[in-house]
Amino acid sequence: MTLTPRRRIRLAIATAAALVAGTIAAVTLPNAGAENAAVAQAACGSGSPHATVTGSSGAYTTKEGSTTVYSGSDYRAAVQAGVDTISSGQRVAVMASGSIGANTITIGSGKTFEGCGTINVGNRSGRGAIEAINTTNVYIPYLKMTGNPYFGLRFSGTTGLRLGDIDLTLSGGLGIRFDRDAAWNYEVRMDDIYVSGAGSHAVETWNIDGLDVYKVVARDVGESGLLIQNSRNVWVGLVDGSNVGAGTGYATLRFANNNGQLANGSYNTNVWVDKVVSRGGGRGVFCVSQSGGAVIRSVDLASNGNNAILIENCYNLSIESGTVNGGGEVRVAARSEFPNTRDVWITLTVNNTSVRESPCGDNVNWYLSGNGSRNVC
Repeated sequence: MTLTPRRRIRLAIATAAALVAGTIAAVTLPNAGAENAAVAQAACGSGSPHATVTGSSGAYTTKEGSTTVYSGSDYRAAVQAGVDTISSGQRVAVMASGSIGANTITIGSGKTFEGCGTINVGNRSGRGAIEAINTTNVYIPYLKMTGNPYFGLRFSGTTGLRLGDIDLTLSGGLGIRFDRDAAWNYEVRMDDIYVSGAGSHAVETWNIDGLDVYKVVARDVGESGLLIQNSRNVWVGLVDGSNVGAGTGYATLRFANNNGQLANGSYNTNVWVDKVVSRGGGRGVFCVSQSGGAVIRSVDLASNGNNAILIENCYNLSIESGTVNGGGEVRVAARSEFPNTRDVWITLTVNNTSVRESPCGDNVNWYLSGNGSRNVC
C-alpha cells in the first residue's frame, strides 16, 4: 500500500505517541495481513497496563496496580471501574470475558481501552454498548464484541479517536456509529475493522473531518459495509464486503448526504479509496444525495444483487480501474430534486451485465472494456 504524504505523517505521529504512552507493544504496518493482525491481537494486555479486569462469570476483579478497585459478580461494573480508575494517558486491559447486558461502557478523554476478552452486549435503545462522546485522544487498540447491540460502538464530538483491531461478531444491531445530530469529529483513524452479522450497517459515519480507514471487512450484514456521510478529507484503504445489504439499496461502500462536499460548498477531490471488493448482497458502490469529491482507485465487484455501481446526483467522482462481473447494472442516474450528476470518469472492465446512463449526466466520461452491453449518452 502506498501512503500519501498526509497519511505517512499521521502514521508516524500516531505511532510515536503510542510508543511514548506505552500503549502498544509493537508497530505493525496497516493492512499487513491476517498473520500480523493475529500477532497484534495476541499483544492485547501485554506490558504493564495501569489497570486490569480479570476473572470469569460471577467473580471479577479490577485492579489499578496492586490496588483492588472492584470485586464482584457484575462484569459491566468491573469494566467501568477499570475505565474510571485510570487517568488520561493511561491504559486499562480487560482480560476477562463476560456480558454487560443492555448497558453502556463509557470511555473518557485520553484513555486507552483494550478489550482482550470477549464482551457480550445487549440492546440499549439509542445507545452504544461502548461510547466515547465529546472526547479527545481515546484509543481502542483491541476489541472483541458479540451480541445484538443497538450500536456496538457509538461516537460523536471526538478528536483524535483511534480504533485498532476491532472484531464485532454480532447477531444483529449496528456495528460502529458516528451520530448524525451531534458535534463534528476530527482526525479519526480506524485500522482493521471486522463486522459480521449486523442487522444494519457495519460502519456508519457522520460529520468527520479527517478520516483514515485502513480496512473494513463486512460479512453478512443487513445494510452497508462502510457508509460515509457528510464527511470530508477522507482516505480508505480497503472495503471488502460479502453478502452486504442483500435485498436493499445499500452497498458495500456508500457515500451519501453531501459526503465529500467541502465547507465552501465545492466538490474538489478530498475523498480517496484504494479498493472496493464486493460479492453478492445488494449494491457494490453507491454515491448518492449530493455526495462526491471522490476517487476510487480500483473495484472488484461480482454478483451484486442490486446495481453493481450506482452514481446518482454525485459530483466529481472517478473510478480509475477494476472489474464488474455479473450482477446488477452499472448505472449513472439522477433524481429530479437534486442537481444533475456531473463530472464523472469511469474506467472499467464490465462483463456479463449492462452499463446504462439515464438520464444523461453532465460531463460523464466512460472508458469501458468487456462484453457488457452499453446504453450511455
